[in-house]
Amino acid sequence: MRRIALDPLEATSLGLPGHDHEMPDLSPAGLAARTDLDRATLAELESVAPVDGVDRITHAAMRERLGVAVELADAGELTRELNVIASPVQAVRDVFDLMPTATAADWETVAERLRAVPAALDGYQDSLRAARDASHVAALRQVEACLKQADELADADTSFFTTFTAGAQPDGEAPHRALTAELEAGARDARQAYADLARMLGEELAPDAPEIDAVGRERYGLWSRYFLGAVVDLDETYAWGQEELARIVAEQQAVAEELYGPGTGIREAMDRLDKDPDRMLHGTPALREWMQATSDDAVAALTDAQFDIPEPVRRLECMIAPTQSGGIYYTGPSADFSRPGRMWWSVPAGVTDFATWREKTTVYHEGVPGHHLQIGQTVYRTGLLNMWRRMASWVSGHGEGWALYAERLMADLGFLDDPGDRMGMLDGQRLRAARVVLDIGVHLGKPAPDEWGGGTWDAAKAWPFLKANANMAEGFLAFELDRYLGWPGQAPAYKIGQRLWEEIRDDAGTAARRDGGELDLKAFHRRALDIGSVGLDVLREALV
Repeated sequence: MRRIALDPLEATSLGLPGHDHEMPDLSPAGLAARTDLDRATLAELESVAPVDGVDRITHAAMRERLGVAVELADAGELTRELNVIASPVQAVRDVFDLMPTATAADWETVAERLRAVPAALDGYQDSLRAARDASHVAALRQVEACLKQADELADADTSFFTTFTAGAQPDGEAPHRALTAELEAGARDARQAYADLARMLGEELAPDAPEIDAVGRERYGLWSRYFLGAVVDLDETYAWGQEELARIVAEQQAVAEELYGPGTGIREAMDRLDKDPDRMLHGTPALREWMQATSDDAVAALTDAQFDIPEPVRRLECMIAPTQSGGIYYTGPSADFSRPGRMWWSVPAGVTDFATWREKTTVYHEGVPGHHLQIGQTVYRTGLLNMWRRMASWVSGHGEGWALYAERLMADLGFLDDPGDRMGMLDGQRLRAARVVLDIGVHLGKPAPDEWGGGTWDAAKAWPFLKANANMAEGFLAFELDRYLGWPGQAPAYKIGQRLWEEIRDDAGTAARRDGGELDLKAFHRRALDIGSVGLDVLREALV
């Protein structure tokens, strides 16, 4: 709970009460306090002997997670944190999506947190200045993109803060006059705080921001360890990514010909799928209903037959997000399941038609057996895991790797036998494999294949490569490219994590055969998910 007191955003994310009115201290002193706590906890761990297998895993997982967090802090990575998707620019705003808004008391808490936004962003500016003084400035691409995001949040007419507070309806009614005034004042303060941040980014940070996006091998290796909880050979992984990409493309070509006959190209098949009226949804209400029905069907089919799914975890709410970024994401349940796990779809402005062939695999990724089963089951295991293991430990390579593993598993179990749905799964897998090549290639300055321009990988070569390997709107892909360039090592953690999950399962199968049996896949999944989200090296040690 000491960590929660230092990070109210995490408290809200985890559904832990008592901090929803607060914002974190994002100044250098505030960040240092978190690192000091990590160091102190590591020291305490050394004096506590594990008493059983659960404790041994907890020890190993905490040493790995807290150890790499301290390394990141010591390398100056936390004060320089600025990117288009996962930095305080977004986190301070995004937390409001998770706050209760049913009652007047809930909205009073919202108003109090809105009033805390300026101090939080002032501290964040101080951290960015400290990073600048140490010559640790994010790439210009990230500075300019985050400046634009801050400007949008500062706009009085269209800001999220304006529309969010204007939509307040406590207890189903218009708020009383005093609460309305509180919310308007809080929204005004939050907008001004983002205006001040935008000004600082443009006037103070942009002039010192480097134009080169690549972070180099040393920084990349540290972030790769953070996102995977494992050490991988980056050069071998880059070569594997190219091979995996080629394999998926060949599989897509076979499905295209299965759909529409010999000689049909992948893009042609996708275009025809997009024109199939039986595979289209019209309007966000229809999209939400389809998401919910698809999720519910998966839960019903998999419960007991393939997975042990506890009763509270069988509930997943599918939601249309209040934002319009185009992303699809999952938020976990609260500790007591009073707030259920939720799958969110952030539909871009003007988009009204949706192709189910693309997205059935996404529902499995975000829902069951993907993130919702993985996270919900961990939260449920109160009798097995401590609070840190259940709620606070999250490793991207473990979580996103499992979700991609779950997509492929659903294909293996027959849920994607329809060739259109299978094409959608492969389309997602192809993008994830391409990200391995792009991310490692650009940030490590690897040689680019001749077909993508030769020489050294950079953003200019990455753009046509990304467009060729992702069947998505260019606006979305432009954001994705900015994400990869500003968040090194995170995007490849999906596909590399899937690879490591599959290797661990295969190694467990080999061990079972060596002992004269066969791997019980349902039991393996139960055992693996009961461990919770830990580094993949720790997971391997625990399962094999």
